[in-house]
Amino acid sequence: MALTSRISLQGPPTYDPEDYLCSSLGVIFPDDVTNQHGDAEHSLLYTSPHLPRPLPIALANPDHESDRSLFSHYLWNSSLLLAEFVEAGTLGLPLDVGGPDRLAKPADFDVAGLDCLELGAGTALPSLMAALLGAKSMVATDYPSATVLETLSRNVAANTKPECSPSGTVAPLITGAHAWGELDTPFAAQHRSRFDRVFVCDCLWMPWQHANLHRSIAWFLKDRESSPSARAWIVGGFHTGRAKMSGFFDDAALAAAGLKAESLWERDCDGVERAWAWDRGHEDVSERKRWLVVGVLRRLTSSPRA
Repeated sequence: MALTSRISLQGPPTYDPEDYLCSSLGVIFPDDVTNQHGDAEHSLLYTSPHLPRPLPIALANPDHESDRSLFSHYLWNSSLLLAEFVEAGTLGLPLDVGGPDRLAKPADFDVAGLDCLELGAGTALPSLMAALLGAKSMVATDYPSATVLETLSRNVAANTKPECSPSGTVAPLITGAHAWGELDTPFAAQHRSRFDRVFVCDCLWMPWQHANLHRSIAWFLKDRESSPSARAWIVGGFHTGRAKMSGFFDDAALAAAGLKAESLWERDCDGVERAWAWDRGHEDVSERKRWLVVGVLRRLTSSPRA
């Protein structure tokens, strides 16, 4: 089943000619895939066959250009993919497609009993799924923007209810402000080396922030002595271009923060998987939008660097 099949748009109909054109692209270009979902006038409904009820997803309406430039006012396909991975891993479900050489192993994405953190959470869909499906605790963070954080809190309040969980229980899920790389804040001090899993979805399109993101991941992951299995799950779409995001996985850059890529592969919106490649030559925009990278990072050193 296609990755985007669980999402439906909620809200009043629109009569903007541009919207008619956008809705017809799938007919004109059958390989074209929508990789960002929703807008300020239309919320989303996320429907999983394994949840008792759909999850309403609110979207931010940023007033300032600095907030709009974060693009956290959309739900991105990378969040959809990690949400499905968490669901499959924690509930023991098979993942759709993948082929005989499947690279994703559902059991690797089990959050049961784990302390989890999401960086750059946006709509917080993976965080919501983790809290509803068995995580011990969940913290969802995003940039210190009042508009972004208010929407994040709304989504948490609307969906962290026993009636949304297949078990009838919900892990504590709190929200927080965190700018990547800023480790001298009360939040960073409180949560240092606290998490078994760190989620990162569609945060790789800003090369100038890669080092800061590395530092935050290493800071919040548990150290190897207390949790040898602590991992960060990274999912990102190729829509902005492979060159912009690939540097995030550079071995030397990761090692500088005390991190290492344990596994790295690509998966498209229909579940087809292939090995990671640093360069695939020319990739047109329609092709890029179909594919996402999935990475699993682990700590190299015992103590994160400030």
